[in-house]
Amino acid sequence: MSTESHLLYSQLPAIDRLLREPAIEPLVAQHGQTLIGELLRRLQAQAREAIKRQQRLPDWCGDWPQALAAELARQQRSALLPVFNLSGTVLHTNLGRALLAQPAMEAVASAMGAAVTLEYDLDGAGRGHRDRAVADLLCRLTGAEDACIVNNNAAAVLLMLAAVAPGKQVVVSRGELVEIGGAFRIPDVMRQAGCQLVEVGTTNRTHLKDCRNAIGEQTGLLMKVHTSNYSIQGFTAAVDEAELAQLGAELGIPTATDLGSGSLIDMAQYGLPAEPMPQRLLAAGVDLVTFSGDKLLGGPQAGIIVGKKALIARLQQHPLKRALRVGKITLAALEATLRLYQQPELLARELPTLRLLTRPQWAMQEMADRLLPALAPRYGAHFQLRAEPCWSQIGSGSLPVDRLPSYALTFAPLDGRGATLEALAERWCRLSQPVIGRISEGRLWLDLRCLEQEGALLEALNA
Repeated sequence: MSTESHLLYSQLPAIDRLLREPAIEPLVAQHGQTLIGELLRRLQAQAREAIKRQQRLPDWCGDWPQALAAELARQQRSALLPVFNLSGTVLHTNLGRALLAQPAMEAVASAMGAAVTLEYDLDGAGRGHRDRAVADLLCRLTGAEDACIVNNNAAAVLLMLAAVAPGKQVVVSRGELVEIGGAFRIPDVMRQAGCQLVEVGTTNRTHLKDCRNAIGEQTGLLMKVHTSNYSIQGFTAAVDEAELAQLGAELGIPTATDLGSGSLIDMAQYGLPAEPMPQRLLAAGVDLVTFSGDKLLGGPQAGIIVGKKALIARLQQHPLKRALRVGKITLAALEATLRLYQQPELLARELPTLRLLTRPQWAMQEMADRLLPALAPRYGAHFQLRAEPCWSQIGSGSLPVDRLPSYALTFAPLDGRGATLEALAERWCRLSQPVIGRISEGRLWLDLRCLEQEGALLEALNA
């Protein structure tokens, strides 16, 4: 070790002395000596590494309390940061999908801070499983005989298959063997559930006779999967749920439909692309219907199964149910969200997902016109700023093909370099509340459909 290095190392203060510094003692009192001592040792290691590699002390060594405060802030920064979702995707899988309504957030806060009647009967009536209260509400909304709640829709499909058709064959149209996010495929789910997949028809055309011809002694379920994340157009044919349900009833074989995004309302009445509704499928005779809680329904992540009472009972009694069940926080948020559907006249205002999906393009255009002159002084020297029409999408992993007219702010680099755009996007990702847009056609687009905190965005981008 050189004399110079030895001198630098000797300038590093001891941890014990730092812990007694007046500017650091309040942090010790607030956060505890264990955490503060660990962070100081981390800083000391960084300083030693700088001496070893650069033969110099880091600049922050002149103010250890300030360096400690900065390290503490970084260490305590949540991994789940709130962001401005200006990507143009309303139900963005990577950004948490649906925003919860205010009543749902209040219900979660209440359930988190108190003991609740999760599985406790105040009236001694023996209400049964923990899903009971939410299941009763789902039955009123959908006309189902009973319902079951698990942690997501993939889990709902897995539990349904394992409970209804274990070791048996499940008949599905070849055109409905979908893959969702993370390479999660329907055939793989069936295999894990202990079922044997029987593909019928072709990719673009499947008829009822194909299903009938595939049925044998080992058939345990007739299943349809709603292809919400892609579309087959042209020379096509698909089996209607009512026809499939009639065939199942005729032969004594249960029928099921996986809706994935599942909406409880007619989306067409709001000028949105129509989606199949569980209540209509149940009325058509389908025995079980599965769908998500955090997509078009607008609630927390959950998998919902509605249908015949006897089949739901088999799901509730299956060992997988305990592994896949949800806790009080999810149930509280889901119940509060479902109660909003009892007031359909207020739904477009109170449910964030529907409110964002139904925003008219002119509202985003007016917002863009307000934001543009406010941001030009900060960015006009390096970018051409414009307000432009664009298209939002409803979902990413689900419903990616449906488009909604929207409006955006665009940033085109005056130097014409893509690296300049990427640097801007990266800088926005490092903000205390990151701004998430998308780069396309040589511009960075900030789609305003999901922006409801206009002032906060201005403050963030002009900081």
